[in-house]
Amino acid sequence: MIRFLAAYDTPDDPEAFDRHYREVHIPLAKKLPGLRRYTISRNAAPTRDREAYYLIAELDWDSETDLQHAFQTPEGRATADDVAKLAPTDKVRTMVYELEDALR
Repeated sequence: MIRFLAAYDTPDDPEAFDRHYREVHIPLAKKLPGLRRYTISRNAAPTRDREAYYLIAELDWDSETDLQHAFQTPEGRATADDVAKLAPTDKVRTMVYELEDALR
């Protein structure tokens, strides 16, 4: 599996961010082709080298090819474009990585 992770710093207006995220962004992302899992995490504790992220979103696909295809579709472009409405580029970090089950 492959995971796309988006980590958001605390927004200037948390109430507006939360409303937009729930009412607009999640419904857009749920339309991404091939999406297997979509989770969000909140209320993380700060680490010794930085403050906690406000929200972390994790989206999983079967393969990197599936993820790339999803973001090339109209639904993918709409979801990616919506991030700019949620947060300035300096308040969101994204990464893509492979998942490995370390318990096996």
